[in-house]
Amino acid sequence: MKNKILIGIFLIIILIANVSFASYSTVTMEVVEEPICTIELTQNSKFEKRLISKDLTNKEVTLQLQVTNEEESEKPTGEIILVLDNSLSMQEETSTGKTRKDLIFESAKTLVSNLLKDNTKLKIGIVSFSTNTDISKEGTIEDASVISALSDNANTLTDAISNIDTNGPRTNLQAGLLLASQQFTKTDNNKYMIVLTDGVPNVAIDYDKIYYSDDVINKTKQQLQALDSQGVRITTMLTEIEDESSMPNPNQTTNTFGKIITEVFGTQDNPTVGNFYYVTDSKIETTITNDIYNSLVPTAKILKDITIVDYFPEEIIKNFDFAYVSNSNIGTISTQINTTNNSITWTIPELASGQIATVQYKLKLKENFDSSIVAKILNTNEKVDIDYTDLAGAKQTKTSDVSPKIKLTEPPTMLPKAGTLTLIGFTVLASGLFIYSIIKLIVVNRKIK
Repeated sequence: MKNKILIGIFLIIILIANVSFASYSTVTMEVVEEPICTIELTQNSKFEKRLISKDLTNKEVTLQLQVTNEEESEKPTGEIILVLDNSLSMQEETSTGKTRKDLIFESAKTLVSNLLKDNTKLKIGIVSFSTNTDISKEGTIEDASVISALSDNANTLTDAISNIDTNGPRTNLQAGLLLASQQFTKTDNNKYMIVLTDGVPNVAIDYDKIYYSDDVINKTKQQLQALDSQGVRITTMLTEIEDESSMPNPNQTTNTFGKIITEVFGTQDNPTVGNFYYVTDSKIETTITNDIYNSLVPTAKILKDITIVDYFPEEIIKNFDFAYVSNSNIGTISTQINTTNNSITWTIPELASGQIATVQYKLKLKENFDSSIVAKILNTNEKVDIDYTDLAGAKQTKTSDVSPKIKLTEPPTMLPKAGTLTLIGFTVLASGLFIYSIIKLIVVNRKIK
């Protein structure tokens, strides 16, 4: 009877040992739940954390953090008049190997195409200015010409720009501004004027017949200010004058190029009206297609100062190896887990419309894992905290504890089969035999006594 009891105890010890000491080679992993953690940032922007792949044979899962800004970029609405210099100086070759006409007109065509792309709420007209080739008309509004009436057809407008002759002997910017203002409709909407020129004005309407005179300066400046007071948003780009200290017409005026520029247009930091770009020839293209284009966009749909902190449960930190599958394509992220609070931090300075920021990492079970986690349902993440500045410039903080869940399972076994004992199983078996022998010896000794 006592022998049966001892054998029973011995078998129970081995059974307990096999249950308590799970083996890496025999434990299996399963994904219990795959919810998508979603945090809405704006109406059309969000953060998502999801399990994107699983390799259960190798006991690993891959998760992805993603921030998407699907807000549509706002486009300008209303009417734009493009005011282009068509004086002879536009034919001069620049250090780029192209003429200013090529640089300015080609960039203007790109600007027109980009502004009208998928934009049904904008119309553009084109006016050119210089001075009339008929000298008797110089100093009149006929120094300017309507190249195209307001239109939303990009092909019509770009073809019109291509057909502009740059043959005007001088520059009557005031005539261009006045004629351009007459092309606006009376509709109550946004009205813009974009002036692209390579020279300072030397003629005005009904001027004093002195080129570059104070009369020319004042009339041109007053025309700019009058349009500004009427609510027209004016943007001017002037290509750089090589020698601002020289006088363009020393026999008639003491005004230098630099003085005329400052008197008429002001400076970039303190323009007479609107926006003023004073650029070298090499900056013409980027100024027109990027800077001027961006200045016309009413509201930038940009999320700023995004900070994402992804926290991990202690059981994940201790029992799983962490490694990035792909680094963040935008912003910076922790190189490793911060063991102080078991987290990684991802910072994104700006996320513009249409941008998607992504990072991926995997969790792989360690070979020396703690067998106490077997049969538990484990959250792969504890929570996610997000701080960011929304489209209105307000600071926001949001959080979520939604997480994919995994589980480790050890197949139930009674006694290990021959040839499949693990080191732990062998140790337990040897210990069991040793304990059984000691107990047997004690029983025998008692019988002898």
